[in-house]
Amino acid sequence: MAKRRKNGLYGGVSEELSAVMRTGWADTERRGLRLDEQAPYAARRRATLSARFPGERLVIPSGNLKVRSNDDCYPFRPYSGYVHMTGDQARDGALVMEPRAEGGHDAYCYQLPRDGRDDDEFWTGPSAELWMGRRRSLAESERVLGLPCRDVRLAADDLAAASGVPTRIVRGVDPVLQAAVTTDEELDAGLEEALGDLRLVKDAWEIAEIRRAVDSTVRGFTDAVRELSGAIASSERWIEGTFFRRARLEGNGLGYGTICAAGEHATIMHWTDNDGPVRPGDLLLLDAGVETHTLYTADVTRTLPIGGTFTPLQREIYDAVYEAQEAGMAAVKPGAHYRDFHDAAQRSLTARLVEWGFVEGPVDRAYELGLQRRFTMAGTGHMLGLDVHDCAQARTTEYVDGVLEPGMVLTVEPGLYFQPDDLTVPEEWRGIGVRIEDDLVVTDGGHENLSAGLPRSADDVEAWMAEYAG
Repeated sequence: MAKRRKNGLYGGVSEELSAVMRTGWADTERRGLRLDEQAPYAARRRATLSARFPGERLVIPSGNLKVRSNDDCYPFRPYSGYVHMTGDQARDGALVMEPRAEGGHDAYCYQLPRDGRDDDEFWTGPSAELWMGRRRSLAESERVLGLPCRDVRLAADDLAAASGVPTRIVRGVDPVLQAAVTTDEELDAGLEEALGDLRLVKDAWEIAEIRRAVDSTVRGFTDAVRELSGAIASSERWIEGTFFRRARLEGNGLGYGTICAAGEHATIMHWTDNDGPVRPGDLLLLDAGVETHTLYTADVTRTLPIGGTFTPLQREIYDAVYEAQEAGMAAVKPGAHYRDFHDAAQRSLTARLVEWGFVEGPVDRAYELGLQRRFTMAGTGHMLGLDVHDCAQARTTEYVDGVLEPGMVLTVEPGLYFQPDDLTVPEEWRGIGVRIEDDLVVTDGGHENLSAGLPRSADDVEAWMAEYAG
């Protein structure tokens, strides 16, 4: 029986009520389900992972609900490595890859099964379907995922009993399963690294999903421009809500917290309060991405003149960022080092800062010392996929020190940020922030800008706003 809620209105369940609740339910098993289109891709990913860890048991949990307040939980978001290896999004699950004596692994999923109707848990328990919504049965999950599925309530005991096989688990995702196995922290980190490595190059199915996320994001940005007058009349919240509507309409939701930063808020890299005024004459920096139903996300930024046209100074700063992005994007091609696009964009910005007299030259010296970072703040991009900062645990040798390959998806997002209290720049520059960010997939011949549907140059941005904002 579930733990009784303190201050609940009911003291318990009578035998008569219990008997009433257990009867009169239809059979709702879904027997016509088909294999998910992602399943064959997930199987190939598991085969690649299997080859990396011969003779070892691998445990990749999906994660659990996290409490927001009292008995209210945050919306569940599964661990991305689990999603990538299974195509599944269920909470309280786990992928287990059991080594075979002859080589390779047998893979199966632990899942929380549907509630039966032979006790009161289905309507009173902590995971009760009448409270939380219908889950797939184990048989349904097997048909959809193409994997044998077992009851996750037995998982901890099963793993604890099978102690003779070297085991790795992704730590920090499911404390109950982690406590059930004896593993080595360093070896476990190697499993998480491998899961990150395997997401660096996207397969065709993943690229199609990211393209879908980007296309929805383009529509969301257009929505925001159309409704800019509503933001002027209220606040940044209007833009946040406008984009969120598109994200929920066409996808799972947001890939990350939307940044709607008007005026001096645009100088704050991760401004997510989104509660400030939106004033004509200022700039609006909008950094947002739709997450698809399969959890792949876009990540796009545009900086817009709220009044429809850039001032001369705003345009000068914007053009500097645009030129830097052009230089960075030109460096995205197979065989190039990952750092090349960052170096190209940052050197371009450094040259402008030296030209303006804000950084002491020459340019090579300033860049070597990183002096431009006072005004550029962050790196120029990151991998993109199931996470907005995808593959974060991948090996450094394969990521930032690696080489670009066809199928990699990344952002190029240079920016300039002149803080409102920075006395090293003229007063009219203070409080101006500009970032332009696009999502690129590396191709055999160079790259494709997936977010090219949104204008980038200052002239094109102004024309776009004139068309949609009026």
